[in-house]
Amino acid sequence: MTTKHFNTIIPPELAGYRLDKALATLFPSYSRARLQQWIRDGQVLINTTPWRGKDKVKGGEEVQITARLEEEVPWKPQVLPLNILYEDEDLLVVNKPANLVVHPGAGHQDNTLVNALLHHAPTLASIPRAGIIHRLDKDTSGILAVARSLPAHTHLVAQLQNHEFMREYQAIVIGVLVAGGTVDAPIGRHHIHRTRMAVEASGKPAITHYRIIQRFRAHTLLRVKLETGRTHQIRVHLAYKHYPIVGDSIYGGRLRIPPNSHDTFKEILRTFPRQALHAERLGLTHPINGKWMQWSVPLPDDMQDLLVALEKDKQEHA
Repeated sequence: MTTKHFNTIIPPELAGYRLDKALATLFPSYSRARLQQWIRDGQVLINTTPWRGKDKVKGGEEVQITARLEEEVPWKPQVLPLNILYEDEDLLVVNKPANLVVHPGAGHQDNTLVNALLHHAPTLASIPRAGIIHRLDKDTSGILAVARSLPAHTHLVAQLQNHEFMREYQAIVIGVLVAGGTVDAPIGRHHIHRTRMAVEASGKPAITHYRIIQRFRAHTLLRVKLETGRTHQIRVHLAYKHYPIVGDSIYGGRLRIPPNSHDTFKEILRTFPRQALHAERLGLTHPINGKWMQWSVPLPDDMQDLLVALEKDKQEHA
């Protein structure tokens, strides 16, 4: 266990911010959740007095942090495959495969996307969270943006917080939707199962838009657009609408197989190895030159094979 001391002054431009949000802006190397824990533990003093995370700052307050940190295992570079879609000195865009964890953590100290990025671009070690701006779950495939410089990191984080990223996904869900729509429901920690997220009145605002690409006998292929970016947002919102994503072991509920299905088709549904969710498109403003840029990647083979099986089942029962 080590102890770190931080002292700073809240700048005037953060006036009106919650304390936890102001600290997250001032100390981007630490997650907001960690900063909130320090506040709860009394390790943060504002003008020599403990505050709550929700208390508003006015600017000019003196911040003193005495934080007890567990020893962290340094993230190490590893030679791992990277599918790079775009790269310059400030920005890196990659296509992440399924079954790849983004950040090292408990149970995944190596063989992550960050390990691969640190080998490819060692200077990322000096960027908060190795430049990762937004996450994808281990079993979600698709496009991720990475900041390669501190100025780029600052600009990209601001874009994300202002909902200026364009993020579109494809998802194969259980059930046949009649029409597209929007889910506007706050998301927070499940009140009982704390490792899961859920629609909770006390959660953070979350908005997901979806529209139909293709219907099958008992499933639907959706295009989903994120307006906000809460943890597990698409998975939680679609399950909340009673159209969970195929293969989602956490939010998918029990397996549902259409009546009179062939054994081969049943086996495909039973053994699909992950949530059928793919980050298909990403758009953002280049953090340095201000140019709008966007990328798209096709569905990976496993989701394409699933769609072929769903279409075959549909035709066989037409």
